[in-house]
Amino acid sequence: MPFLILIIVLLIIFGLGGLRVIDQYERAVILTFGKYSGTRAPGLTWILVIVQKMIKVDLRIATVDIPQQEVITKDNVTVGINAVVYFNVANAEKSVLEIQNFQRSVALYAQATLRDVIGAVELDTLLSERDRIANEIKKVVDVATAPWGIEVSYIKMQDIELPADMKRVMAKQAEAERLRRAIIIQADGEATAAVKLSQAAQTLGTATHGISLRTLQTIEKINPDPSKTVIFTLPVDFFEGVRKLTGATPSAPAVTVSK
Repeated sequence: MPFLILIIVLLIIFGLGGLRVIDQYERAVILTFGKYSGTRAPGLTWILVIVQKMIKVDLRIATVDIPQQEVITKDNVTVGINAVVYFNVANAEKSVLEIQNFQRSVALYAQATLRDVIGAVELDTLLSERDRIANEIKKVVDVATAPWGIEVSYIKMQDIELPADMKRVMAKQAEAERLRRAIIIQADGEATAAVKLSQAAQTLGTATHGISLRTLQTIEKINPDPSKTVIFTLPVDFFEGVRKLTGATPSAPAVTVSK
């Protein structure tokens, strides 16, 4: 009887020892005597201890960093680039049976692909089309890692570090571009002002005594220094306009304003 009780206790311990819990975001690959025998879904499961081995695989999206590395672009400019790869396990058994360490393998393959793709583009293209280039890298890595049961969501290039001399050249180029735009804007403004002035002159010329009135307004706004005397030499036509406006006869073809 004690021997039977011992056997029952051992069986209970052995049975409880085989209980496993698989989380919702996991899948469990079962190996029986080292051979793949199935994939378990989330929940409570049981394996035959010693005979079977269970390997859990996380299906959530994971990230792996590609450390900064120097890459030579197509136009022979050395840049430092780092990136992040977002991926997840699409097939649990393949990620266990087809590759030894899928996370490290994805990181190394993405790093090599990044160097190959960027080496085929020029610096201007790299800076202006960063998202498109990252998408090209993602497509190449995704095709290569699909047999491992891995699905690459996207790849983001974080920083692009340029050489110091290249930064100075780009800063000068940007400054020259801003100066060019400023000159164009100023020239457009002067052209518009010239057109408006021409239109105003035509309007004043056709208006009766328009030039005379405009001249009087200009003289009125002048505020010379008290120690100076300003002499205006005006055409006879102006005085003729003033005479008609005021009914007075001007005595001289010159006006002196002093303060």
